[in-house]
Amino acid sequence: MTQPQAIHWFRQDLRLDDNPALAQAVQQGVVLPVYILDDINSHEYKMGGASRVWLHHSLNSLNKSLQNKLSLFKGNPIEVLQHLCEKHHIKMVTWNRCYEPWRIARDTEIKTKLTGHDIQVISCNGSLLWEPWTVLKSNQEPYHVFTQFYRKGCLKTAPPRQPIEPVHVSAFKDSESLALEALDLLPRIKWDSQMLEHWAIGEEGAQESLQRFIEQGLSDYKKSRDFPALNYVSRLSPHLHFGEISPHRVWYSILQQENSKNREHYCSELGWREFSHHLLFHHQDLPSQNLQPKYDQFPWGDDPSHLKAWQTGQTGIPFVDAGMRELWQTGYMHNRARLIVGSYLTKNLRLDWRHGERWFWDCLFDADLANNAASWQWVAGTGADAAEYVRIFNPVIQGHKFDPDGDYVRHYVPELKDLPIQHLFSPWDASPEVLEKAGIKLGKNYPYPIVDFKTSRDVTVKMVEALDG
Repeated sequence: MTQPQAIHWFRQDLRLDDNPALAQAVQQGVVLPVYILDDINSHEYKMGGASRVWLHHSLNSLNKSLQNKLSLFKGNPIEVLQHLCEKHHIKMVTWNRCYEPWRIARDTEIKTKLTGHDIQVISCNGSLLWEPWTVLKSNQEPYHVFTQFYRKGCLKTAPPRQPIEPVHVSAFKDSESLALEALDLLPRIKWDSQMLEHWAIGEEGAQESLQRFIEQGLSDYKKSRDFPALNYVSRLSPHLHFGEISPHRVWYSILQQENSKNREHYCSELGWREFSHHLLFHHQDLPSQNLQPKYDQFPWGDDPSHLKAWQTGQTGIPFVDAGMRELWQTGYMHNRARLIVGSYLTKNLRLDWRHGERWFWDCLFDADLANNAASWQWVAGTGADAAEYVRIFNPVIQGHKFDPDGDYVRHYVPELKDLPIQHLFSPWDASPEVLEKAGIKLGKNYPYPIVDFKTSRDVTVKMVEALDG
């Protein structure tokens, strides 16, 4: 039997297209492709429930692309890799870089140990358009404002590399490989069935999603991306996180389209993804510490019942509840809704943004340490590129503006479907006759608001003003 000449360690690059590290391994001959579930070094950043579901199906898809030759393991990667290298006399290991602090520390240790055993390690960039250490201000400091980062940094430096074509892999499977089920990624109670109906997981599904977006969503992206009932977003975020498609492939596929504000705006959204990784690379405690230290003194509330109502979409604020229920039902939330629910949690319920970060970490298919932490700090006002903390999204005004026909709220909060649009986003303002006609009994089949929006907003504003002295 032909023995493998190199190991390619799949991580967040679960694809054959535009996979530079895999291409390096293929040049050596027969490849032993492996995936190692590492719940040891990840500690508190162990993947959440939704991410594990996605990973299961993504690995299944990748395995099929490799003619069922993907070897699966779980444990400490250094031990697994050292064992495989010794067993098969491997002299080269390749991987695409990951940028979470714990992965950087782990990979640095692994590279040191392998090279100490005369094993060549090749790491490549398969996940970001620009490496975080290559986009810096003139004084070599990191950026903290997105527009400067993107326009003065990213767009003024070397353009992203061109994507490479899919490689043909002559693969070898190790006899000790686990069955996919042995990774124990799927929940024992099948809460994921409904969520999976909304997605085509895997490399082929990612490419189809990109093509659908180009054909159907890009033409009015800049304006219509804010309307959650419309289909003008790419929904590529989980595919990008797991590396089922590369940002380079997406970037250049978009740039091939007709020059327009829509094209440029979508590219800038990819820039936000880069900015999040830039921030995490330069501020490793971003998921746990306020980027702006003055908010360490902010008096967060501590009402478990409010947190539970928010998590379950029972706040009595229809636009907020719609967003939280979309998350629970689909493993995803539209970006406009993410702004609304994040603002409500931190500005009205006055609950620490870290509660939201952890809930999203467990529930989102696209849970990404950099994006999740940076986005929550942005919406809370405690992070980079943040306007004053007192920028608070009014969910009633936002509903009328971005869900003008009420389709989004009616879909995810069906108990309100018969309310006329003028009352759909504030049912507490409707008369008893209107509520009765719509079959709504506030406090029974739909909750009263758990806090008063205006009062809670005013309290928050005063607390921020007190912080500023």
